[in-house]
Amino acid sequence: MSFVRTTPPRPVDVTAVFPELAPLARPAMRLHPRPGSPSVRDSSVGGPLLWPAGEPWPRCEDAHLHVDSGFRQSPTEVRLKRHLQFRWRPDGQAATLTPEEEALQERNAAWLAERLDAGPPGPAESPVPMLPVAQLFLRDIALLRPPGQADLLQVLWCPYEHDPDYKPATALFWRSAAEVGDVLATPPEPYEADYPGYVPEPCVLAPEAITEYPNSLDLSPELQLMLDDWSRWQAAGAGVDSSYAEYPREFYSTYLGNAPGWKVGGWPPWGRTDPNPRYCAVCEVQMVPLLTIASWEWDGGKGRNWAPQEDQAAAAGSHYAGQDPSQPTSVEVGSTDNMQIYVCPTSPEHPHTDLIQ
Repeated sequence: MSFVRTTPPRPVDVTAVFPELAPLARPAMRLHPRPGSPSVRDSSVGGPLLWPAGEPWPRCEDAHLHVDSGFRQSPTEVRLKRHLQFRWRPDGQAATLTPEEEALQERNAAWLAERLDAGPPGPAESPVPMLPVAQLFLRDIALLRPPGQADLLQVLWCPYEHDPDYKPATALFWRSAAEVGDVLATPPEPYEADYPGYVPEPCVLAPEAITEYPNSLDLSPELQLMLDDWSRWQAAGAGVDSSYAEYPREFYSTYLGNAPGWKVGGWPPWGRTDPNPRYCAVCEVQMVPLLTIASWEWDGGKGRNWAPQEDQAAAAGSHYAGQDPSQPTSVEVGSTDNMQIYVCPTSPEHPHTDLIQ
């Protein structure tokens, strides 16, 4: 890892005010993805995978009906448009294309020609080649608990929404990096994506170990009432802004609970639904969060308190054009929500599950 990102200290030591929460602390690793050019040997979001040349590339076998939403574009077209948007010029003139962008433009022109030759859209290509979402090496993400001798996790998804939950289908692969010989040089790409938000931008990572506390929805009714007790905050001398006196639990949720953004481990980011435990389909044990795929690294307004110290100036700035530092991956799942991937704590090789939050 060539750069560092550091979460600012929390404004209050939550366990000093509420020691009852100390047993609920969980380790997490914020991944802090930032635009870059990762290689197959790097941990990344949306980067190339260390995929064996002799191993079939994963494809989604589900039926993919073609619904002309007006959003569908090839991954190449999505990336080209982003590149040009990120390099928008204040004078309104078109930016000069880089060699990389010229190559993307040529690939997209070939894709459009193929699409025109094919005639009116019918059923989407099936099976659909999956897109890389994340590649995480154990050397960078010590919180991973891979099975056997594996030291690498690879996550892919199908860039189409699937019934009944209207989300991309995901696939997980654990492998030993040392056992990969020749690497697949040109993985297949899907013909198109449902939405641009399903095409991650290549990002390098700056993993940071943090300690998280539960979303308030994960707390017992007794603990929720405790957080609502303003006198408890005052008695501890926490110095919380008095504007939170009527709803002190909101201060906990905004500043002290679970961190936003891409992360491994930690607590789930509930909100779209109430807590919804997931259970292993094989051994029925309660599953644990593995990876949060986030639409945003931090929210606007007060939510910017989670922006790393190194990004505070950028977080406070205007981003009318160019890439928003709070959305470096350009991923959007659900209605700018999070996709939570869960695994079995007994055996990570048991089928995983996922949930939009």
